[in-house]
Amino acid sequence: MTKLYKLIIFLCLANLNFIVAQQKLHRIHSHNDYHQNVPFWNAYANKLNSIEVDIFLKGGNLYATHTENEIKENYTIETLYLQPLQKVISLGLGVHQELQLLVDIKSEPYSTLKKLIKVLEKYPDIINHRHISIVISGNRPKAEEYVNYPPYIKFDYQSLDKPTNAEVWKKVALISLSFSKFSLWNGKGRMTAPDYKKVKDAIDKAHSYNKPFRFWGAPDSKTAWKAFTDLGVDFINTDLPFESSRYLNSLEKRVYHNNTVSPVYTPTYEYDQKNIPVKNIVLLIGDGNGLSHISSATLANGGELTLTRLKSIGLIKTQSADDFSTDSAASGTAFSTGKKTNNRYIGMDSSGQISENITELLDKENFLSGCITTDDITGATPAAFYAHQQDRSYQKEIAADLLKSKLSLFAGGGKNRFNNNFEESGFTIVNSIEDIGKSTKNKIGFFLAENEIPGVLKGRGPILATATEQSLKFLKNKNKSFFLMVEGAQIDTYGHLNNTAGIISETIDFDEAVAKAIKFADESGNTLVIITADHETSGFSIPHGNIHENMVEGDFNTHDHTGSMVPLFAYGPQSHEFQGVYENSDLLSKILKVLNLNK
Repeated sequence: MTKLYKLIIFLCLANLNFIVAQQKLHRIHSHNDYHQNVPFWNAYANKLNSIEVDIFLKGGNLYATHTENEIKENYTIETLYLQPLQKVISLGLGVHQELQLLVDIKSEPYSTLKKLIKVLEKYPDIINHRHISIVISGNRPKAEEYVNYPPYIKFDYQSLDKPTNAEVWKKVALISLSFSKFSLWNGKGRMTAPDYKKVKDAIDKAHSYNKPFRFWGAPDSKTAWKAFTDLGVDFINTDLPFESSRYLNSLEKRVYHNNTVSPVYTPTYEYDQKNIPVKNIVLLIGDGNGLSHISSATLANGGELTLTRLKSIGLIKTQSADDFSTDSAASGTAFSTGKKTNNRYIGMDSSGQISENITELLDKENFLSGCITTDDITGATPAAFYAHQQDRSYQKEIAADLLKSKLSLFAGGGKNRFNNNFEESGFTIVNSIEDIGKSTKNKIGFFLAENEIPGVLKGRGPILATATEQSLKFLKNKNKSFFLMVEGAQIDTYGHLNNTAGIISETIDFDEAVAKAIKFADESGNTLVIITADHETSGFSIPHGNIHENMVEGDFNTHDHTGSMVPLFAYGPQSHEFQGVYENSDLLSKILKVLNLNK
């Protein structure tokens, strides 16, 4: 054994310690496993439950090969499978991992099987292991002869016609059939309805016998793996052990069934795109909310969101001054100051100089301003609208900036970051969301949580929509023009976690806040609502789903931000000014233009 091969085995063994246990591990069959660069170990380290090896008897050796012409010296069932499996047992690696060794006999069955039994009996730890089964496939004895073989030998049965002999049937470990007998589907798109029925009927019949089922010669793709999983195939056949394991064993985290459809508000469009004066601006930022995030929430919410009923749509380019992919600090600062800046900078330009933000600028025009978020109120996005710091992690300094800011209203988490010195800065802290709308104070704040705000999946409830509604009421009662920023922060949180359920639930929750703003715009007639994102998070895509069941499967290509453009929606007077494709730093000048303040 070469040093390189030993190193590869060591790394695979080490990898076993880092595999996260899933609530449900799908059973996957490593087809022709001996063709892998690292036979056995690749499949075993990825927790596959069935491993196939073709064997051919020649010169007293059981070679791992499909044909006699393909024999490689030292590639035997012992060197590639039995010895490594013995090492697994002796070291106690994955001892509770169910494993089926499917031995596909390619030479004459009786002499080959006789030799195989002789070899196997050299490994009593394997043949007597309660989590390991040896199953014979390929060239096999006659079915009625199965009972003549040792108890640890089972057989792969390749027919849906059940044998009448009950003792023979007990020797059958699984049923395997060629997929091509039922369908010519190539694993792209969907099976035709007639093919789907034939495939499902075969699986159901095998299950009626209480036997696990496998297709061989089946399509080998994500789409196929998902389809076979939904159909109830017990062993998914693959030549891609790592990819299939990663895909199938993350399905539970990536598939979401939305059980509660959120009501959608239908705008009146009475003032939408009209060239009439704009008095108020409501900017809603879905943190990390890319087009696929919005699409997934739409499809899971019965096919509609309030957002998808808007007509003025644009695209925002998100790159920061110093990086291809922006963070929330740089993007929020670009929105609020009209200048591209470096990642992590809050309210400062790329040279580190303080930049006037929109709340400070509008204060000079007698506007009121407010910030709402499901993040800490000192989080990067809200901070970009009131603070000036060279790093988003300067939480103490950002908190101090809030107290001396031009805001008249804030709502968010992170009360523990403050020293209860609000009154000195003119802020009155109200005790409930409803108190926001009732307050007659000049400057108020409300903390949605002492520490971090929980997600919707953890029982948060519609507090973002309620806080938005109450804040609009508070600002309206002041009889002044206002700017309100509302952030749905945890779309980004669940994007980083690659959690489809979290993305969808948070995006639907964000849309409920959007609905409150759109309804207010309809009632006021002079409010422009802008909805966008600071960046896209996770490279989220939606390969599969069922719109009738409000089910979406998500997939991801990163745990980080991406450089994708993000959509922007606008509603109300002059909303058409926000159509097109432009930089995130252009948003401020567009807002000032519709407010007739672009000097």
